[in-house]
Amino acid sequence: MNQCSLGADGSPTRQPGEGHVLERELFALLERTADAAYTVTNDGAIRSWNSAAERIFGYAAGDVLGRNIDDVLVARDTLGTEALAGGLDAAARQWDVDSSGIPNFDLEVATADGTRIWINVSTIVFDNSRTNQRLFVRLARDVTPRRRAELLLAQMSDAARAIVSMAEGATDHAPIDPLSVQERRILTLLARGASSQAIAHELAISPQTLRNHLHRINRKLRTHSRLEAVTHARRRGLID
Repeated sequence: MNQCSLGADGSPTRQPGEGHVLERELFALLERTADAAYTVTNDGAIRSWNSAAERIFGYAAGDVLGRNIDDVLVARDTLGTEALAGGLDAAARQWDVDSSGIPNFDLEVATADGTRIWINVSTIVFDNSRTNQRLFVRLARDVTPRRRAELLLAQMSDAARAIVSMAEGATDHAPIDPLSVQERRILTLLARGASSQAIAHELAISPQTLRNHLHRINRKLRTHSRLEAVTHARRRGLID
């Protein structure tokens, strides 16, 4: 299928235009890549969608152009949070080598038939000097088999650690970094079964801020998942 893209007014276009030559060249280049490739604006509107993206995600370009990428992919990261939310300050949108951004990351996304798959996503930022418009180029690869193998290994490791912890007792845990009051609140809500959306609403924070807290909690507790973090926090008496 031929590459399809949107003009500045949001309508499909392939006609020559002085301000869009560079974008058309970019879209044509992405059509020749083996990876699924799509571009989005600062607001998340999809501007291009190549043939490989059609094959992996199951959506034709004409079905997604102009739509918000969050609504199409319904993406979640490894912590179960909405990874594409959070605006321009999200780590997934930082690309400078000196920044704290993430050069590539795994996401669980929805395909057109409702199947959820794992993809690894890399980001390239394209600044069009003629239109002063910024586009985020996403290159995605299906890594579902790898993620399933990693999940199985993590579950086995969690089970092994739980057995060892029960045998040694809670007092034998290695020292951890202190948790903040907010981090304890988040763990308490997680222990009650609250969803990411409910926690963000309860604490009046953005999904991106919650995601950052969850990463810090796992780093401080030396855990690898929400369940493990809650379990270890309870055994250490950090939450009720």
